[in-house]
Amino acid sequence: MELKAAKLRAGKSLEQRQEEFKQMLLERGVSAFSTWDKELPKFVFDPRYMLLGVKDRKVCFEDFIRTRAEEERKEKRNKLKEKRDAFKRLLEEARLTPKSLFSDFVVKYGKQEIFKGIEKLRERETLFNEHLEELKLSRKSKEEELKQAARGRIEKLKNDFVELLREQKSLSVRSHWKKVKAAIADDSRYKAVESSSLREDYFKEYIKTLTDTSNEPGVAAVEERDRQERIQASLREREREVMMSRTAQEKEWDREKEELRKSEAAQHFKALLVDMVRNADATWHDTKKNLRKDHRWELTELIDDHEREKLFRSHVNNLLERKRLQFRRLMEETSQITLTMPWKKARKLIKEDPRYKNFGDSDERREAEYDYYLREKMVAAKEDFKKLLLEIKSITYRTRALVQESEKHYKDVIDVLKNDKRYLILDCEAEEREKILQNYLVELEEKGPPPPPTATNPSDRLKRL
Repeated sequence: MELKAAKLRAGKSLEQRQEEFKQMLLERGVSAFSTWDKELPKFVFDPRYMLLGVKDRKVCFEDFIRTRAEEERKEKRNKLKEKRDAFKRLLEEARLTPKSLFSDFVVKYGKQEIFKGIEKLRERETLFNEHLEELKLSRKSKEEELKQAARGRIEKLKNDFVELLREQKSLSVRSHWKKVKAAIADDSRYKAVESSSLREDYFKEYIKTLTDTSNEPGVAAVEERDRQERIQASLREREREVMMSRTAQEKEWDREKEELRKSEAAQHFKALLVDMVRNADATWHDTKKNLRKDHRWELTELIDDHEREKLFRSHVNNLLERKRLQFRRLMEETSQITLTMPWKKARKLIKEDPRYKNFGDSDERREAEYDYYLREKMVAAKEDFKKLLLEIKSITYRTRALVQESEKHYKDVIDVLKNDKRYLILDCEAEEREKILQNYLVELEEKGPPPPPTATNPSDRLKRL
C-alpha cells in the first residue's frame, strides 16, 4: 500500500497533490457542512486518496470544506439576487399601474416558478409595493416633463409674437390693439397664439415697454386715464376682499356640511354592500346592476361611481381576507398536515369542512394558499430551530472540533436537540436541518470564545476618563 502511494506521489509537488485531492473531494460530492468521519466512505477507495499522508489529508479536507462553505454561501446569495431580479422582471412584464392590488397579482402569477422563487410572502409584497412606488415616481416625472415642455412651447409662442410686434415700426404707447391686430392678423406668428385674450395681453405688456418721445397733448390724457383705471381696479379688489372675508366662514360651514353628507352616503353604501355582497368572487360590473335595484342606492348619490367601486373592492378584499384566515385556521387545526405534505393528500383531510368550501369555488386558489401556508410554516420552523440552537448552552465554539473528533459527541448534541419539538418538526427536511446546524457550528467556531464578563470596552474606559 505504501509502495503504491509512493508511486502516486512521485514527481508531483505537495501543491499539485493537494489540488488533485481537493478535486477528488469535489467530484465525490463531499458536503461542505459535514465531518471527516461522515464523508470518508465517499472517497476512501479513490486512488487519489493516497496522494497525501494521514495528517495532510485531514488538513486538506478542512481547507476544502472551509473554502467550499464560503463558495456555497456566495452561490446562495447570488441565487437569491437572481430570484429577486427575475421577480422584478415579472413585475415589469405584468404591466401594473399605481392602483394595482397585490392580491390580484398573486392570483394571476402565483403559480409561476419565478413568483415561488421568493419564499417569504412579505418580501414579495415589499418588492411589489416598491415597484408601484417607482411607477408613481415615473408617472410624476413624465407629467412634470410634459408641463415643462408645454410651458416652453407657450413661452416660444409669446416670444415669436413679441418679435412680430417689434417689427411693426409704427407702434407707440398710444397704439390701439384693434388697428394693430388688423395689420398683423395674416402672420403665422399671430395665428400660432390661439387665444385672442392672450394676444391682447401680450400686446399690452409690449406697449408698456415703449417710451413716448412726442410732445403731443394726448400723453397726459393717457396717463390720467391709466391712473383712474388703477384706482378703480384697486377699489374693486378691496370690495372683493371684503366680500370674501364675509363669506369665508359660510363657505367653511358649507364645506363641512357637504363632507358630512358624503360621509353618510358612504356609510349607507357600505351597509348596502354588507347586506347584498357576500361572495368574494363578485365583480363590480354585475354587482352594480343589482345594487341599483335597491331603494338605498338613492341615498348614495353624493358619492360618484369611482368612490363606489373603491368601497366595493375594499369590501370584497375584506371578505376574501376573512375567508382566507378561516381557511388558514382550518389548516392549523388539522394536525395531520406536515410541512411537506402534497396538496392532494391534504385536500382529502379538509375538504369536508365548511371553511374549505367557503374559501371559494377555485381549487387553484385553495392550492395556492396551501402552498403559501406551507412555505411560511417552513420558514418559521427554520427560524425556530435557529432560536433553539441559541438556547442550547452546551453548544459552544469548541463543539465543531469535538464533533469532528468524535461521533459520540455529535450523537450527544443530537440527543439534546431531539427533546425539543422545534427539532422534530423538521424531520421531513433533515438535510436542510443538518445544514443549519453545521452553519451554526462554523459561525461559533469562527467567532471564537466570548469575552470574559469583566472585560471592558476601551472606548467606554476613555469616556469615563
